[in-house]
Amino acid sequence: MTAETRMWGADFWDSRYAGAGFRFGTDPSEFLTRNAHHLGEASNVLCVADGEGRNSVWLAGQGHRVTAFDASGVAMTKARGLAREAGVTVAYRHSGIEDWDWSRPYDAVIAIFVQFAPPALRDRFFGWMAQAVAPGGLLMLHGYAPRQVAYGTGGPGRQEHMYTETMLRDAFAGFDVRRFADYDAELHEGSGHSGQSALVDFIARKPVD
Repeated sequence: MTAETRMWGADFWDSRYAGAGFRFGTDPSEFLTRNAHHLGEASNVLCVADGEGRNSVWLAGQGHRVTAFDASGVAMTKARGLAREAGVTVAYRHSGIEDWDWSRPYDAVIAIFVQFAPPALRDRFFGWMAQAVAPGGLLMLHGYAPRQVAYGTGGPGRQEHMYTETMLRDAFAGFDVRRFADYDAELHEGSGHSGQSALVDFIARKPVD
């Protein structure tokens, strides 16, 4: 097994999520709360590689119908517990990205800090996400820019895994880009994302035809 395969495999993430705490905290991503107004009321949302559930639980609390999956069974157990504690319902599924049924359409597909895949798999992954967005639906991506490697405050530590504007616009050509931003900000999201960070926001709507 190569180092890159381990980086996005279930065993790697099970070990990262092991322990009593929440590696990335229980509060939703600031990107999500700041941009949730782009979502329609009671949207049917897919949270991709959702980890311990901080984003899916918050979305369900806003009245959205949420499906979420992750390759880590440890993370999914924590996510279910977080949802119970919050009194919300999320359809959690234990699945890797290659095993997910991408043919089902959603009003919004949300992927936050999903940068574990090596470039060849990432290109396929982008295509799968584009497929899963219903016509007129929304894609919301949030992750790291290449200079994040120098900051060392989160992420896989490899520039080839990071997002650039050209990469995202090419991957989702034909989508109506509603927001692209490349900026630095302080993150305080558990031990996993802590400190000055190089961030990328990408929000785009799929054409109706």
